[in-house]
Amino acid sequence: MARLMEPDLEQVLAFCAEEPVERVFLEDVARRKLGRFTGLTDNGHLIGLCHVGANVVPSGEGCAAFADAARRGRARMIIGEETAVTELWDEAHASFPAPREDRPGQPVFVLDTPPESGETALRAATLDDLELLVPAAALTYEEEIGVDPLERDPDGFRWRTRSQVEEGRSWLWLEEGRILFKAEASAWTPNAVQLQQVWVDPAVRGRGYAQRGMRDLCRMLLARTPRVCLFARPENAPALRVYEAIRMRRTIAYRSLLF
Repeated sequence: MARLMEPDLEQVLAFCAEEPVERVFLEDVARRKLGRFTGLTDNGHLIGLCHVGANVVPSGEGCAAFADAARRGRARMIIGEETAVTELWDEAHASFPAPREDRPGQPVFVLDTPPESGETALRAATLDDLELLVPAAALTYEEEIGVDPLERDPDGFRWRTRSQVEEGRSWLWLEEGRILFKAEASAWTPNAVQLQQVWVDPAVRGRGYAQRGMRDLCRMLLARTPRVCLFARPENAPALRVYEAIRMRRTIAYRSLLF
């Protein structure tokens, strides 16, 4: 009979190893000791897992069982594999405010073969880049989430942007004081890197910078990890064309509920 429990690190890592792309965020926060997890076991085997924090992230089977844990948090987002999120939300929605956005069917892309070079000046961001990087990252966040983070939590957002740089999880292509392309890693494990905040300056969009930057970033990362992955909004046709052009494969779908 399935029961809820608090899993240990070994159990979490074994669970994540079953689906290393879908569960890349869960594995990352577990390895960094940042995760707060509730697990669901059946005959001693972990079949479902949920991280509860600013993001609620369910995965696996029986995710309706995590409704009480999700209610206790103050999540800004519920996100994860579409079936898992739907099971959790169907059980928990009466205890939540109506989401300001519901984004089903977000394709997850994966790449494990280096693409051709984009011949860019892509590099890891440094602290010297922060004055340019923070406003660019804020614009990216607002485009993706619909909230200006420099209005909601300016100090926290600057701190998170700085932390990404210090942890080696931020990259940019800079020319003549303009960021042509930037991206960050939202999760990084021995099995995969998940990218987020892929962005090109609006003034120079449509010139191929996104595809070229993605080519060189994926080449750089695939020298260190076996897979690069990300998920995208299905209506973002320009982004989908970029990912398909560098031969990323569509796999599962995510669903996001934003509050």
